Amino acid sequence: MTIQAIFFDLDGTLVDSAPDMVEAMRRLRVEQGESADGAESIGAVVSKGGRAMIRRGFPAADEARVEALLPRFLDLYAQAIAVHAALFPGMGEVLAGLEDRGIPWGIVTNKPGALARSLLAALRLDTRCAALVTGDCLPLKKPDPAPILRACEIAGVAATAGIYVGDDLRDIEAGRAAGMPTIAAGWGYLDGEDPHTWGADCVVESPAGLLVALGLD
Repeated sequence: MTIQAIFFDLDGTLVDSAPDMVEAMRRLRVEQGESADGAESIGAVVSKGGRAMIRRGFPAADEARVEALLPRFLDLYAQAIAVHAALFPGMGEVLAGLEDRGIPWGIVTNKPGALARSLLAALRLDTRCAALVTGDCLPLKKPDPAPILRACEIAGVAATAGIYVGDDLRDIEAGRAAGMPTIAAGWGYLDGEDPHTWGADCVVESPAGLLVALGLD
């Protein structure tokens, strides 16, 4: 196939954002009278969203407390969103390789728009991204295909001519439902899951292998 665009999930696929979320969880636990210890455990579930991180960071919390803690967690994260965050090793070369070949790339994430835009601006990726669809752009989020289809509209490509790369089962489900070939990111926040079981068209173990997998090396 002729690849016309590549779309990425954000956290755990394009950007290693977990360290700043772990720090926000440390601060939240201290605010709540808990030890900061154990906050590191949320790193494995970053790709599953804020509520999953709260459940991991506060294992005894019921759903009402999870909902109550979420806004403060996101506020703490927003205050220091890109202290440690960076592209995964090798991803800078991937993006440059796509741009050198005139292939646009975009992001489809369930992350709230304000947080996603702030992170991308801090990493100077905002002006390079051809399409950004966040978790509050549409009524539906991944695993629904609507966000991916919207990104295709913005980038001006057909879903069948794009590739979606993600590190969570929801990413692969969304891409497949949109009719888009998918790549599972084996370097992401997998929490012990085996991406080979997700039904992606292929699994790539590191960003360095992406251009090869895409036939662009």
